[in-house]
Amino acid sequence: MFIHVKGNQFIKNNQPYHFIGTNFWYGAHLAAKQSGDRARLLNELDILKEHGITNLRIMAGSEGSNHLPYSIPISMQPELGVYNDDILEGLDFLIAEMQKRDMHAVLCLSNFWYWSGGMSQFLSWVTGEAVPYPNDTNDWEKYMRFTAEFYTNEAAIQAYNNHLKFIIERINTITNISYFEEPTIMSWEIANEPYAIQNQVEYLKWIDNSSLLIKQLAPNQMVTIGGEGNTPFPWFTNNNSLTDYKFDGLDYITIHIWIQNWEWYNPKKHNETYNEALKKAKNYINEHLSIASTFNKPMVLEEFGISRDNLEHTNQSPVNHRDMYFKDVFDILLENIKNKTNFVGCNFWAWGGFGNVNTPGEVSNNNMEFIGDPAHEPQGWYSVFESDESTLQLIKTYNSKLKELNNLDLS
Repeated sequence: MFIHVKGNQFIKNNQPYHFIGTNFWYGAHLAAKQSGDRARLLNELDILKEHGITNLRIMAGSEGSNHLPYSIPISMQPELGVYNDDILEGLDFLIAEMQKRDMHAVLCLSNFWYWSGGMSQFLSWVTGEAVPYPNDTNDWEKYMRFTAEFYTNEAAIQAYNNHLKFIIERINTITNISYFEEPTIMSWEIANEPYAIQNQVEYLKWIDNSSLLIKQLAPNQMVTIGGEGNTPFPWFTNNNSLTDYKFDGLDYITIHIWIQNWEWYNPKKHNETYNEALKKAKNYINEHLSIASTFNKPMVLEEFGISRDNLEHTNQSPVNHRDMYFKDVFDILLENIKNKTNFVGCNFWAWGGFGNVNTPGEVSNNNMEFIGDPAHEPQGWYSVFESDESTLQLIKTYNSKLKELNNLDLS
């Protein structure tokens, strides 16, 4: 049975569905038979299941030549319209194994950021213009304005639509079930963190058209944007959840909270900055809960995290401050679920599993080791590893609390 929306809640098997899950964006790539590591994948799925982490947010698209700088090493779509069967079959395998474990996937179809190709790669393919990687120039605004031209380019949007249809209509080579008929897939996201920037009118049109197209192709699965919400930093994103989520094709609202990236929190000054940062995070949640209530749609906090203590980056570095932050976020979620608000689940960023931090604090520049930190970011920054026992135990405890609540009559 498909997970669906009833009022401001998710419903699974006639019961409320709440979760503390994770971002496992590289899952399909790790599951690839040739370029991945299926033994590691199976082990990690078992560990996630053991700790109640059964909602996984996964990239269902990666674009560009293999071994591009700052990107996923082996791409799902290395050339426009040309696919790598190894990665596609990896996604098949991942979904089949998740099905066995009663897990659910949130499949993200594209990306505003270049670490998986995404919108900037589609634009580059159809225009011939090079992607202005901000790692090279430190000019993030230039990159963002370049990528936002995607919404105005019909050929780039058509390339995106072709990929969308290709994935949603795909028949899983292991289960023989079409993706749009697979209850393991909870929802589709039109992109990761799309920003309107200078093209707000075209951006909103793209959201409306994309969500309706997905609904036509996959009427039994939910659809959402995959965005941050009313992004406070940088100031020129021009995102507004009150306009972005008004469309009928969108079933629920997503938000991301980055207290460190948004300069609310300094890990080297934890005692001085944490309480105020947590207060701002709570305000951000409540701001978007108000919008979710306006639309009577559920809300998911699908990305949040902070660094290891004192901004260290090795697997062995302590995570006391992260555990404190996770616990505070989980407490907010639990309180909202008890009060039957629209806040129904969260996914921490990001699962690193058995991966190794080969370049601590530095970009990986295509290191083949998969961890939670994409190649363009400092490695070991936000990853939660299998060895982070205190964090995993905390998550397990709170998922047990959610399970208890889900077994109650919350209707």
